[in-house]
Amino acid sequence: MIINAKNLILGRLGAYIAKKSLLREEIKVVNCKDAVIVGKKEEIINRYKRKKERTTPVKGPFIPKTPDRFVKRTIRGMLPYKKERGRDALQRILCYSSIPESLKNKEISTIESFNVLQTDNVNFIKVWEICRHLGGK
Repeated sequence: MIINAKNLILGRLGAYIAKKSLLREEIKVVNCKDAVIVGKKEEIINRYKRKKERTTPVKGPFIPKTPDRFVKRTIRGMLPYKKERGRDALQRILCYSSIPESLKNKEISTIESFNVLQTDNVNFIKVWEICRHLGGK
């Protein structure tokens, strides 16, 4: 299953992907940089910056700076990744910042019910903006 994450709410998308992955389904997520988190931009950015600066950089928490790793880390939080079942499910999930050449000719689906543009939310921020504020390129 290939999912286009453009304008999809990251929390809802992550929960859906985690559930499908636990059911032994292979999932690839493209356009991770265009997934969104709902809330006021300043509050979300400040929350991640506080989380990053909480302790010494060597001890963590380690927040990814690239959009594909950021999305995979979010999905990991919805899996029992410390158990074998969760580790196997996490290995079945592949995230890409854009659409790779190997997937261009394949059928890419999207989940319209998770689209932020179909809701009343006007306050949201894209994942690539968060990663840029955290120090990513």
